[in-house]
Amino acid sequence: MPLCHAEDVMLKRLKQFGPGLLVAAAFIGPGTVTTASVAGAETGYALLWALAFSIFATIVLQEMSARLGIVSRLGLGQALRESFDHPLFKGLAVALVLVAIGFGTAAFETGNITGAALGLETVVGLPTRVWALIVGASAFALLATGRYQLIERVLIALVLTMSVVFLLTAIIVKPDIGALLSGLFAPGIPSGSVLTVIALVGTTVVTYNFFLHSAAVQDKWPEQIATDTALTESRRDTIISIILGGAITLAIVITAAAAFFATQTPIEDAGQMATQLEPLLGVSAKWFFAIGLFAAGMTSSVTAPLAAAYAVTGALGLKPDLASLPFRAVWAVIILIGTGFAWFGTSPVQAIVVAQAANGVLLPLVALFLLRVMNRSALLGRYRNGVLGNILGAIVLFVATGLGVYTLLSVFGVVSS
Repeated sequence: MPLCHAEDVMLKRLKQFGPGLLVAAAFIGPGTVTTASVAGAETGYALLWALAFSIFATIVLQEMSARLGIVSRLGLGQALRESFDHPLFKGLAVALVLVAIGFGTAAFETGNITGAALGLETVVGLPTRVWALIVGASAFALLATGRYQLIERVLIALVLTMSVVFLLTAIIVKPDIGALLSGLFAPGIPSGSVLTVIALVGTTVVTYNFFLHSAAVQDKWPEQIATDTALTESRRDTIISIILGGAITLAIVITAAAAFFATQTPIEDAGQMATQLEPLLGVSAKWFFAIGLFAAGMTSSVTAPLAAAYAVTGALGLKPDLASLPFRAVWAVIILIGTGFAWFGTSPVQAIVVAQAANGVLLPLVALFLLRVMNRSALLGRYRNGVLGNILGAIVLFVATGLGVYTLLSVFGVVSS
């Protein structure tokens, strides 16, 4: 009987997970896999502290986003629209979401699909076009079901698959534990690696995830569930899921550091990393990474358009319903753009550079707006931010602003990389 009770409790706890894992699924894409691979190969364990900060920042901001959705029953896009009475400011807020989130997710969708396709071509074979079509069509088919629970379950399965693949690989390469701990708790920036720090933060603290999370929690925890219960379950989901997502990125950095840093082997993409690991792990290396890379491509290719649809429909004052025509139209356009660029072999680099510049501005702005909303008693009552929440949010905002300014200056050639 006690065993059955324990199993029932475990199953109940597992069913409480969902929106947090969507967030983890969103920030672990081919770009993250490549960024983490390059970071480990070039700097060893030295930048693990930056990844740890990214995980902390993501937990702080995503907890606020989830709390906003559960308590107010508004997505961030809706809250942004309704927080301004003056037509000019409301129009500027809506335009910010439409341009930055809409364009940004389209650009990153191109990178998601192209990155997955190029990596899979390197590892498994078949032309990039074929893989781009497979990833894009799979993402389209999943979202076309219009069933949140199915989408959630598929993405959870893919995140767990990535966890097994990348964590096992990190264990097999036998990392230097002393150097690993030093990289986590003794911050330092090796020469020429400032943009790598920014990239690690930027691939983890993803602005459109705030819109995704604040909307997804409303599907997971409807109004019938007591607010305190929903918030407790949501916080557990957020913290554990984001730590798991961060652990996946950490495992990729560790693998690259253990395998390539000592020999200074250059790694330019995740597919190359897979083939370079063969002498150490055998032929299983490329299959491990093929599975992990496909999962990463699928998760980010589904969540980016999903987040865009939540953000855009919310900002326009439309109901963010997965079955509605406007909602479907937004995510469909994002996927078609990404798949189209990947199919025709167009390099997404320029679009992503501009999108990164936009996000460099957008992250501090959205974080500032989120902090402002989370202190509104009229909207959140006793669930508004406390002193600790505001201090943590201010720390994240300060660092995000600094990184955003540096990103913009480097994009426009004012400072060197």
